[in-house]
Amino acid sequence: MTDPLDALHDPVRPVDPDPAFAARLRERLERLLLDPAAPLTSTREIPMTTAQAEALPLHDLTAHLAVPDAAAALDFYADVFGGVRRGEPIVMPDGRIGHAEIALGGTVLMLADEFPELGLRAPAPDAVSVSLRLEVPDPDAVVERAVARGARLDRPVSDSPYGRGGAITDPSGHRWMVSSRSPSAGDAVVRPGDLGYTSIWTRDVVAAERFYRAVLGWAATADHAGAGRQVTDLTAHMGIVGEQELSTLFCCYGVADVDEAVTLVRAAGGTAQAPAKMPFGRVADCVDDQGLPFTLYDVAGGSGRGRDTTAPGELTYATIEVPDSTRARAFYGTVLGWRFLPGREPGMWIVRVGGGDPRPPIGLAGGREKATVVPMFVVPDVAAAVGTVRELGGTATDPTDAGYGTSSECVDDQGGRFWLVQY
Repeated sequence: MTDPLDALHDPVRPVDPDPAFAARLRERLERLLLDPAAPLTSTREIPMTTAQAEALPLHDLTAHLAVPDAAAALDFYADVFGGVRRGEPIVMPDGRIGHAEIALGGTVLMLADEFPELGLRAPAPDAVSVSLRLEVPDPDAVVERAVARGARLDRPVSDSPYGRGGAITDPSGHRWMVSSRSPSAGDAVVRPGDLGYTSIWTRDVVAAERFYRAVLGWAATADHAGAGRQVTDLTAHMGIVGEQELSTLFCCYGVADVDEAVTLVRAAGGTAQAPAKMPFGRVADCVDDQGLPFTLYDVAGGSGRGRDTTAPGELTYATIEVPDSTRARAFYGTVLGWRFLPGREPGMWIVRVGGGDPRPPIGLAGGREKATVVPMFVVPDVAAAVGTVRELGGTATDPTDAGYGTSSECVDDQGGRFWLVQY
C-alpha cells in the first residue's frame, strides 16, 4: 500500500535567491574571508603588536614621505606616535634607506631618505603643502612628546567642536594635526556594528543591583516594566535583567536595516524573530549559530549616547566567548559587517567596525565551553574594588599589570563573570 505521505509529498523545488541580496551576502563573505585583517585604529589604549602591524592591509591611498634622515624619522614616529615598524628597511648600495614602513593606527606610512637626483626631497622650511591628521587617545601627551623630541609647535592643543587637538611640524619637516575626537563630535551616533545597549543578565536583579552598586558605584532605577533596572549614571545605556538562566552581558547591536539584518542572521545559521517597533526604534531578538542571544536595532530609528569608556563604572570592553571562533567570525562578519584583527594572544581576535573600533571595543575568543559575553568595567582603584567583590561573596584574581592597565578577573555572587580595570 502506498504511503499517503509519500504520495502527497511535494518535491523540493529550489528557488533562486534575490539577486541583490545574494550580491550583498557574497560581498560580505568575500570581505571576511579574503581580508580578515582590518585597520587598527590608534584610539585603542592597548599597544599594537608587531604581528598586528604586519597584518595591516594597504589601503587605496598610502602616504610615502621623503625625509632627510629615514632612520631618525622612524625612531621619532615610533617614540612619539606609538608607531610599529613593519619589516626591515630597504637599504640602497650608497647607504640611504630606499623604503621603510611603519604602522600608525589603521594606516601604513611609507618613507625613504631624500633622493634629489629623482626629485624626491623633504619639505623645505616653512613650505609644507600637505598636513597629516593622526587620531590619538591623548593629544596633549603626544604633542608634548613631539616638542620634546624636536618638533615645532604650530598650534597648541585646544578643544573644538570636532574634538581636542594641536598641530606640530616634525623634525623631518612634515606637518601633523594630532587630535582626539570629542564625544560630542559623533560618539552619540551609534554606527552599524556598534553596541547601542547592553544589560547584565542574572537570576536575582535585586541582588545584582546591590552587588554592582557597591563594586562600581552604579545608581539604578526600575525599568518601564518594573522587572529590570536601568543604570542612570553612565554615559552609555546599560541595564540589569533578572530571571535569566544564562549569566552574560546581553548585547544590542545597531544595524542600518533591521529587516535585511534579520535575513542575514537566518542565512548565516542563526535564528531571528520578526522586527518589532519599540519606543526607541525597530528591534529584532536573535540567537547566533552557537546559541548566544542578542538583539539588533535600526540605528536610523534609534538614538545613541556619548560614551566615555575610561570613566569609573563604565563598560570599557566586551569579549564574546564562543566554542568556535571561525564560525563566529563568519557569522558576525556576515550579519554586522565586522572585520577581525588577530589579538595579542592565540585564539583572540579584535573586532573592527568601519575601519576602527566599535564603541565600546569588542574582542572575540574561541575554544570556550559555551557562548557568553564577558564585560570589563573601569574602577578608580582596582585593589579596593577587588576587596569589595570578595567581601560581597564574589571571587577575584589579584590585580596584575596587563599592559593597558591593572586588571582583575572576577565572578559576582551569582556566578556572572566580569573584569575590572584601572587605567
